Amino acid sequence: MCGIVALIQANAADTSVATELHESLCMWDSNGIPPAFYSLLVGTDRVQWQCGSGGKIYQCKGNGLASKVFRDDGSRVADLPGYMGIGHLRYPTAGTSANAEAQPFYVNSPYGISFSASGNLINATDLKHFLDFEAHRHINTDSDSELMLNIFANELNETGKARVNDKDIVDAIGRMYDRCVGGWACTAMLAGYGLIGFRDSYGIRPLIMGSRPSEAGEGTDYMMASESVALKQLEFEDFVDIMPGQAVIIRKGTAPVFYQIQEQKRYAPDIFEYCYFARPDSIIDGISVNQSRENMGTRLGRKIKATLGEKAVKEIDVIIPIPETSTTSVPFVAQILKRPYHQGFVKNRYVFRTFIMPGQTARQKGVKRKLNAMEQKFAGKNVLLLDDSIVRGTTSREIVGMAREAGAKKVYFASCAPPVTHAHIYGIDLASPNELIAHERGHDRTIEEIAKHIGADEVIFQDLDDLKAACSDADILRPEAEKLKDFEVGVFCGSYVTPVDAEYFKHLEEVRGESGKMKMLEKVRGAIANGSAGKNVPEAATNGAKGLDVGKLVPSSDHAAAKSAPHINGNGDQRRPSNPEEATPRDRMDISLHNFGDF
Repeated sequence: MCGIVALIQANAADTSVATELHESLCMWDSNGIPPAFYSLLVGTDRVQWQCGSGGKIYQCKGNGLASKVFRDDGSRVADLPGYMGIGHLRYPTAGTSANAEAQPFYVNSPYGISFSASGNLINATDLKHFLDFEAHRHINTDSDSELMLNIFANELNETGKARVNDKDIVDAIGRMYDRCVGGWACTAMLAGYGLIGFRDSYGIRPLIMGSRPSEAGEGTDYMMASESVALKQLEFEDFVDIMPGQAVIIRKGTAPVFYQIQEQKRYAPDIFEYCYFARPDSIIDGISVNQSRENMGTRLGRKIKATLGEKAVKEIDVIIPIPETSTTSVPFVAQILKRPYHQGFVKNRYVFRTFIMPGQTARQKGVKRKLNAMEQKFAGKNVLLLDDSIVRGTTSREIVGMAREAGAKKVYFASCAPPVTHAHIYGIDLASPNELIAHERGHDRTIEEIAKHIGADEVIFQDLDDLKAACSDADILRPEAEKLKDFEVGVFCGSYVTPVDAEYFKHLEEVRGESGKMKMLEKVRGAIANGSAGKNVPEAATNGAKGLDVGKLVPSSDHAAAKSAPHINGNGDQRRPSNPEEATPRDRMDISLHNFGDF
């Protein structure tokens, strides 16, 4: 889950922008539990911002919940004076989760640019080559966002001016669009100039702007964010979606000016925002997330009824949602089926999200630590479990097992989303295709095979057309004839909005493989601490890992010469790696600015 924010106050003498950026980031902290599967978790997400004051830029960033990075009492906010700023939080996609990968990124030339992005580039390799051999700009991380920043900085530098204007910025963004391919929503801060927001020409990643009267009494404050809830909580109104291919420039003391950078190619928001990630109280591209999930419940209820038949439906004793996203949909499934629904699982909100736990064993243990089944809701009953989606199937299988252990006679499983069969390439690190339960060894599993794999009597998935219709019908801003009907749905069918070279998927697997090792090593240390570590975890945490085997950690065996040395709580192998390039640090700090989080 990615979130970007940017805020500029009308009163340049006000230095409290960091306080409000902090509040908006904490809105997504709480989002980590209800709708977002890749929610904010220690060591997996990073939250941070940069603020400008007196021509200087101040920065604080790090891994973890906003409350952790900025301290529970918000005391580190005082170190960030300024009247405008940008912020970012995300579960890492391609790349690693080191501090150096945390956004916003900054370059001092030209003009001092801070930059944060939500999304992914699918021509990153070509861009790196251009920056190296033609632009001669050094890239210090594996983040696509640093690539975009340097492409933008290079194009802006072509002006050769001491000071730039709106036209120079717009032209530079246009040239950047010509080079970059993918889906993105970005905010940038130009030191002493103002804020910039822009969105890809397909409208894949969301970006919305709002305004409010200045507390100083004169002028208007402006804010941009990925979701409307971040704006509304800070009392911003008059929401305006940044349209596909559009940019907005907000200079200090002036009203926003919109520019069409590139012709709109499509208007296809990522449908995963609605069924999986976004907060239910958000409105994204005019579509109510809550209403879309209610509609998913209605349409899925009809599918369940048609699939199971009247007799089997009548034999269902209770419908139980799997917290949290599906709780919005379950009343509408129950209404169609005319069966009762109850909460049957109690969620522990203080456990690592199972999706990002290190390896299959840890994820399985994590499910039981995360959810507790109330036996009286299951014992002797035919149960229909409802979830927002099935990705790897690890969580689903454990939950079905928990239902049976609690005494359920039959367990049906329904998903508000269709089967996930392909990689997500626009900024959401779902999983490798080989890890997806609906995709195995180059072919798609049948529904019956999926049901058998997770241990359910039957599995029912939402139809893709019904999912699209559920979101379209939740468009509350447009008249019926103009409602959004086009969505990015590549994860469900392999048909992506943008052109995708086949080589990109190979590149993506390589990046995920290497970053996966780093993520695994980071998580195993947490697994040791919380008691979910498997037998190989301590050795891998100490000596490193040589690879991943379908989500399992494979400890490195390149320490034969040091067998006599202690491997646990000892020095291990003190020799230098035979290939220095293979030595990967556990973490890297940001080198662009002094960072209050680097301690």
